[in-house]
Amino acid sequence: MAKDTPKKQKYFDDQFEDEEVLYVFKKHPVVMRKGLILGMFALLLGTVPSFIKPEYSYLFGGLAAGAVLGVLLFMPSWINWNFSVFIITNQRFIQITQKGLFSKSFVDIGLNKIQSINYEVLGLQETLLGFGTILIQTYMGDLVIHDIHHPAQINKKLNEILRSQNIVTDNLE
Repeated sequence: MAKDTPKKQKYFDDQFEDEEVLYVFKKHPVVMRKGLILGMFALLLGTVPSFIKPEYSYLFGGLAAGAVLGVLLFMPSWINWNFSVFIITNQRFIQITQKGLFSKSFVDIGLNKIQSINYEVLGLQETLLGFGTILIQTYMGDLVIHDIHHPAQINKKLNEILRSQNIVTDNLE
């Protein structure tokens, strides 16, 4: 009786059988700032009834309603951030971007199509919070990825992966 070979774990739906995931990264959590501000404003708004009628006990009910509204306003930003991911395998670079609850975009670039990988950190906010932009130049065009956490480290890791796969780019020696 022949033993079955163990099946490799699939990390994402479109992963090929002979494909190995080498690195996964996400955007900086700062991309959720709009939802966070709206959520905090909703929580603050929940206290307004207690200021209008202080003789009644509206504070805790208003806070609870404000908290529920705040979570509802924050949730779309969190979903977009949490389910958007960048995957580097031994064959390709994949960008999966969640756009709302029912919409997702998928970019697939073969590693041999990448010409160069560069990054930039512009401004005080990006410098202090440690995020920036990565520019991947390919034969088909440029892929610009904004708000990446620690872009210098990601850039170095991507170049190391390309070098380990014997792919020579313009910014590799």
